[in-house]
Amino acid sequence: MNKWPVFCLALSAFLVPTAGAAGQDVQAGQILYDKWCAGCHGFDGAGDGYAADYMLPRPRDFTLGIYQIRTTSNGSLPTDEDLVHVIDKGMPGTAMPGWEAKFSSSQINDVAAYIKTFSPFFEREGAPDPLEFGRQPRREGIAEGREFFEQIECFKCHGDAGRGDGPSAPTLQDDLDFPIRAADLTENWNFNGGGSVEDIYRRLRTGMDGSPMPSFSDLIDAQFMTEEQLWHVAQYVHSLSPEEGPTISDVIVARRFEGDLPASPNDSLWNQAEAFYIPMVGQIIADERWFAPSVDGLWVSAAHNDEQLALLIVWHDPSESPDPKWLEWQQSVAASMFPLLDSVGVTPLPDRLTVQFPTSIPTGRDRPYFLMGDARNPVYLWQWSSQGDVVPEATATGLGNVQPRRGESRTLASSAVWHQGEWRLQFGRSLATPDSEAELQFATGELIPIAFYAWDGSNGEQGSQRAVSSWYGIHLEQPTPPSVYLSPVIAMALTVGLGLLVVWRAQRREEG
Repeated sequence: MNKWPVFCLALSAFLVPTAGAAGQDVQAGQILYDKWCAGCHGFDGAGDGYAADYMLPRPRDFTLGIYQIRTTSNGSLPTDEDLVHVIDKGMPGTAMPGWEAKFSSSQINDVAAYIKTFSPFFEREGAPDPLEFGRQPRREGIAEGREFFEQIECFKCHGDAGRGDGPSAPTLQDDLDFPIRAADLTENWNFNGGGSVEDIYRRLRTGMDGSPMPSFSDLIDAQFMTEEQLWHVAQYVHSLSPEEGPTISDVIVARRFEGDLPASPNDSLWNQAEAFYIPMVGQIIADERWFAPSVDGLWVSAAHNDEQLALLIVWHDPSESPDPKWLEWQQSVAASMFPLLDSVGVTPLPDRLTVQFPTSIPTGRDRPYFLMGDARNPVYLWQWSSQGDVVPEATATGLGNVQPRRGESRTLASSAVWHQGEWRLQFGRSLATPDSEAELQFATGELIPIAFYAWDGSNGEQGSQRAVSSWYGIHLEQPTPPSVYLSPVIAMALTVGLGLLVVWRAQRREEG
């Protein structure tokens, strides 16, 4: 056992103050920090823990005293309440989790007190004053907010539709020269610091120190815009996301259509099919692992007409790869994650997406291994590439062991459209095919396992370095049996008949 960390911990008890403001216990905070936080942020708080090289964005370097999420002015330290809030709620869209379920409120206060010991600025500058943010105006001004969004050039990073595909996005770096993505403003559940209008307004006022995101308070001071108009920018940004964040369902329901299915990814018929959210994470099970995927989720819709199945997959990707404009970003990612990406050059790579099924509908709960199956339980794949360099259908018997299906009569079709940071990909195939041994035969009324893989070429993703999902299920709606329509009619007729009989008998008694 390496005793050095234990020795350091014991020695630090004599070097670190044991109490902070408001009853905070710095020594207790250090014990929690060393156990739960040092792996990312480092034992000295310099953001250089053993896991740091696997993360994008990088963990915070506490020694610099620079913090993104604050209620204080640009360039100022955070308040104690700001530190506590981030520890409690985490940083959505990054590897920083919220600790509210793990730590008590007093423990979170202790960790916050210990974090402040890493930088001399806290003791030197004293407690900072939070800004006065006021209240959101009653008048909604989304249209005016859109105008100012353009005037203050938010689109240069975030893109016209807010999906992080602006012309400056491929060049963005934080203050330590690590690559940093422009936020996807259409996914406010991933916003650092929260996704409400009030949260967004605070970020506009304070900026996000250490990142390219500036403060716009100086524009108010210069009378370029008013506080109310900046509130309207926050309202506009908030309007880019759905009213409700995504909920995760285990089952994708393929709606049954009478007649033609949607003919393309942008066909308005897709509005009649519900979209289901599938979260995606990096492939970290087998070499070469990938901890920084670009694609964090898919929206999947499905439809069938008893003969054909259509599948629509929508995801956000700031580049239509391969894209030479993103080679600088790809190189920056490779350099910052060098231990993982030493074999990856700067050759433009395509975007890819694969849909995975078992080769036949399983009985019970058995599923093939979710990472491309294995020799005993192969999987059946639908493959797509933005370069058109893959055979659409394949069989896999393990990660990296994919056998394209060539020469057989093909029934799988696909088409894709990229626009303003969003891919829309449609697959179509007959429910039944001639090759029932290697190709899944779809059946209505059955729960069929389905899984997904996604690669962002401009993020340097290829091979096993991809975003993955677990198994979900797809259920093809069955035709509605005639009894569903006849039963209410029969019930109503019986009810009317019984009512007439009761009235007739009552009239007979009165006549008698």
